[in-house]
Amino acid sequence: MTEEIIIAGFGGQGVLSMGKILAYSGVMQNKEVSWMPSYGPEMRGGTANVTVIISDERISSPILNSFDTAIILNQQSLDKFEKAVKPGGLLIYDPNGITRLPLRKDINIYSIAAADEAGKLGFSKIFNMIVLGGFLKLKPLVAPEYIHKGLEKSLPARHHKLIPENEKAIEIGKTLIQGVQVLN
Repeated sequence: MTEEIIIAGFGGQGVLSMGKILAYSGVMQNKEVSWMPSYGPEMRGGTANVTVIISDERISSPILNSFDTAIILNQQSLDKFEKAVKPGGLLIYDPNGITRLPLRKDINIYSIAAADEAGKLGFSKIFNMIVLGGFLKLKPLVAPEYIHKGLEKSLPARHHKLIPENEKAIEIGKTLIQGVQVLN
């Protein structure tokens, strides 16, 4: 099993930390892992993406041109990465800020209203964990206990008190993910 993932959105949406938590969780489960962030000099508010590869075998290169899964959190990222999803692959997007919906019919498309849910809960910082939960429902690459260990490893000790909230957000995300039918 090898899963090649791109997570992309604006800086400040938790794109890089979502990838880091997923990567650490894979490491804790004794998987081969690659985590390669990419962001512009503007950081918060600019575009950011991270490539995560989780595999049972050695990873030959962290540089990818196509992905099994794209997790998309803004329109610029959808425009850039929709075409990079392998046929039969998975595209997950949050509709908040998306003006043009995905158009491909040869991939599996899912929507998760994570920004709206995080807003309703009054805690915008769990947005990325809601998205991660939706992804893990569709592709349970790592077991929940390893997600917990990944959160412990990637969050500073002063934020460990927030781990239960993050785990709750992951569970919420599993209930929010919805398949999308492309019409045209």
